[in-house]
Amino acid sequence: MTTSAAVPACDDTSAMPGSFFTHERGERFRPTDHARGPWHPEHCHAGPPTGLVARALERLVPDKRLTRLTLNLMRPIPHAGFRIRATLARDGRIAATSRAEIVADDGRVVASAEGLHLLSRPAHPYPTRTDSIGSPDDARPGPFPIPRTVHGLPSFLGPGVETRYPDGENGEPGPTIAWLRTVPLLPDEIPSPFQRICPLADCGNAFGRNADPPAVTFANADLTLTLHRDPLGEWLGARAIGFWEADGIGMSEAALFDLHGRVGLAVQTLVLTAPDAN
Repeated sequence: MTTSAAVPACDDTSAMPGSFFTHERGERFRPTDHARGPWHPEHCHAGPPTGLVARALERLVPDKRLTRLTLNLMRPIPHAGFRIRATLARDGRIAATSRAEIVADDGRVVASAEGLHLLSRPAHPYPTRTDSIGSPDDARPGPFPIPRTVHGLPSFLGPGVETRYPDGENGEPGPTIAWLRTVPLLPDEIPSPFQRICPLADCGNAFGRNADPPAVTFANADLTLTLHRDPLGEWLGARAIGFWEADGIGMSEAALFDLHGRVGLAVQTLVLTAPDAN
């Protein structure tokens, strides 16, 4: 868990072990324990694979900034390993669109994604109202909001993720503000800003949950992440809220932040399941 009393400097991840993935010949990605999800021992947490999808799409369109990524989770992402297949859909002068698939070792497509890339151009600094959630330096270490996994194996909830809460926040169910820092996606690469925020973007359902497991699970069926600017730094924050309905469908909304203010929005569609559900 992330309850260590020692608070490392905000720009130093040297004490954090490992990475979410290793990669092999042919760009096959093998998840580490850090990438395992909370619901099943053989499934990944969706945030780190989303970062790899962003990596593939950014490499596909290097002259434009990835600004929106939507991932549809059709099947669980296998913890055994997978590949990512990316294609350019349209490349215009100002905007480009891209597509990607996460492909399991048996050839099945387990997730599909669409990206929007925009050309960055000098412009007038139009006044924009923004807000802030403070600084991780002023927040205290605390546990990830899901206190334990269903399966009990090492996972995303472990030492690869550090969590801090501002005063008045404690990670209990309900709307929550928190800061997160994680290990990198790959051991030999520095992630781009978009890639770095993907693990946090997929945590809105956990931070904004309305109840804890095992009373209910709240897996997401998708993730849409939109950034109006690149986030700066390794500590990234979220202000998350969950909207849960009696028919078993919900939504999480997480405003995303860095030290300088808001950078974007992450939205997930949730499947709410009680243990006795048929």
